[in-house]
Amino acid sequence: VVSMPVMKWKHHSEERDIRRLRRITPSQIRRIASGPERIALPDDHPLNKQPGISSVPRRLRVETKTDTVDTPENRFVKHVLQEFQRFCGTVCRHIEKRNREPEKRPHIYQEAHALEERFGEYLSHNIFREVLRPEYLPLNSPILQRKEGYRKILRTWLMFDLAAKLTWDALEKDQYNAGKRDVATLYEYWLFFKLLRLVQEVFSIKPEATEKLIKKTSDGLGLQLRTGKHIAVQGEYIYKKRRLKVEFNYNRTFSQTDYPDGGSWTKSMRPDYTLSLWPADFERKEAEAQEVIVHIHFDAKYRVDDLRYLIAEKEVSLDEEKIEQKEGRYKRADLLKMHAYKDAIRRTAGAYVLYPGTKTFKRSGFHEIIPGLGAFPVSPSDAGDGLDHLRDFVLEVVNHFADRASQREELSYRAYKIHKEKPKGNELHEMLPEMVDGYRTAPPVTTTVLVGYCKSGEQYNWICDRGLYNIRIDSKGGPEKISSAVTGASYLLLHRERELKSGDLWRITSDSPVMMSKKTLLSKGYPTDPSQEQYLVFQVEKVEGEQFTNSKWDIRKFPGHKSGHSSARPFSVTLSQMMRAAVSSTDR
Repeated sequence: VVSMPVMKWKHHSEERDIRRLRRITPSQIRRIASGPERIALPDDHPLNKQPGISSVPRRLRVETKTDTVDTPENRFVKHVLQEFQRFCGTVCRHIEKRNREPEKRPHIYQEAHALEERFGEYLSHNIFREVLRPEYLPLNSPILQRKEGYRKILRTWLMFDLAAKLTWDALEKDQYNAGKRDVATLYEYWLFFKLLRLVQEVFSIKPEATEKLIKKTSDGLGLQLRTGKHIAVQGEYIYKKRRLKVEFNYNRTFSQTDYPDGGSWTKSMRPDYTLSLWPADFERKEAEAQEVIVHIHFDAKYRVDDLRYLIAEKEVSLDEEKIEQKEGRYKRADLLKMHAYKDAIRRTAGAYVLYPGTKTFKRSGFHEIIPGLGAFPVSPSDAGDGLDHLRDFVLEVVNHFADRASQREELSYRAYKIHKEKPKGNELHEMLPEMVDGYRTAPPVTTTVLVGYCKSGEQYNWICDRGLYNIRIDSKGGPEKISSAVTGASYLLLHRERELKSGDLWRITSDSPVMMSKKTLLSKGYPTDPSQEQYLVFQVEKVEGEQFTNSKWDIRKFPGHKSGHSSARPFSVTLSQMMRAAVSSTDR
C-alpha cells in the first residue's frame, strides 16, 4: 500500500494572468468576451478588428490536474490503522491498570505495545498526511477486494470487526486459514442477536435482562456468549388481558428427566434458540407440571440450500436420498431433527428451521397454528430479510396462546388431568361398545353409569313404554349429590328391591335430564301419585343387540353402594368400575 498506493486525479482551479496562458480552452474563450477587470487592447492587436474585441480580462481561471492519494480506499486504510492502534492502546492501558509493575505484565502487553508503535509509524508516512477521514466505508470497492495489500487489509479488518468481537470456536480452530470461514457459526450468532432484538421489541423486555447472556473472557479482553447454560432473557407481557411470562434461551440444554419435570424424556436436546410462554400466575416448575407452558424451538441451518425435501408433493426415493447424501446435499435430517425436538422435549408446541433462503414452510399438527413444524427464510443482511414474517408468526403464536378457548388449551388441561397421577393398575379387558351412532365412544374411565332403583312392576312398564326414568331431587330419596357424573351419565343400570345383581342396562339418549313437575309426570301416565313436586327425568332406551350381552353386575361391589333403606337412592359409578363388578356365569 505504501509503495504503490492507489491514486486519482485531483482537480485544482486558480486565477492566472492572461499573458501567461499557453493553451486556451473553450470555457476561457467565453470568459475573454465577458470576464471582468478588463484591459484595453492596442489598436493594431489582431483581436481589435471589426467586429473585434477591444479589451480582455486581466486574469482567467485555469483548471489543472494533479495526482493525489486522498482516495476512499486510502482513507479506509488510514481508518483501519487508526482503529488497530486504538485497540492495541486499549489493551496496553487495560493491562497497565491490572499490573502496575512492568516485569509482571504478560507477553501480550509487549506485543500490543510494539504493534501500537508500529501502527503509529505507518500513520506518520507521507501518504497518510494528505489522506482525510473517511466519509463512508467503500466495502464494495474492486480495489479493496482485488488489489494486493488492500485485499489483505480489508480481510483482516472484517475478521477483527465482524467476527472477533465475540469469542467463538471458529477462531480457536483457525477456520480462517486458506480462506475458510465458519459462516454457519457466524450465521447462528447473527440470528441470535436478531432474534434477541425481536423478542425485546415484541414483548417489551428491558435490555438489562440481556446482560446475563454475555460474559467477559478470562483475560477481560473479549466477550463471549454463554452457551449451554440455563441463562435466559426473561420478562412479563400482558396480551389481550392474559398476563404471560416470556423466556428466550440460547443453546438451552433440555436434559433427560422423568415426568412431570420439564426436559427431554429420551436423550438431552439442545436447540439453538427456544422461546417459552406460560401464564404469569404459575412458577416455571409448576407450569411444566400442569402442562400450561409452551416451548417454541428454532434451529439455524446455514447450509440448507432449498426446501425441496420439505415441500415436495411426493416422497424422495431412498436412492435419491443416498445420492444427495454423497454429494453433501442431504437435508432431510434437518426436518427430522425438528420432529425430534417436538416429540422428545416435553410441552414443545413447535420446532422450526431458520435458513438463508426464500421459501416459507409451515405445517400444523391439528387445526391451529401450534403444534407445528416448518422453516422460515431469514437472509443474513443488515435488514434481516425474513424477520418480518418471523415476527408475524411469533405474534400469531402469542395471540393463540392468549386464547383461553383454544383446542390446545383444552388438550393441555386434559393431558394434565390424565397424567398427573400414575395409573392404578386396574386393567379392564371386557367387550365394550366401540361406536355409538357412528362416533367413537368415550373411554370407560370417563363414562358414567347411573345406578337407579325401580320400586314396582307398574313403574318398570311405564319406563319401557315411555322411555323415561325419573329420580327425586330431595335429600331424602334422591342422590346425595347431584353432580355432573349423575346428570351427564351415559347409561342407566336398573335394579329392584332385594336385587343385588342386575343386568338391566339402558342407554341414556338425552344430553342432560330435564326438570319435570308432578303434574307433567301424571299427564304422561305415571302409574302412582308422585310424592314430590319436581323430578329429574332422563330419556332412556334399552340396550339391545350384542352390546353387554348376557352380562350382570354385582351392585354391592360398586363404590358408593349403601345397604338398607339407602340402597334405593340413585348414585353413579364409572363404566370401568361397573365392568369390574361383572358377575361370572357360574355365580349368576
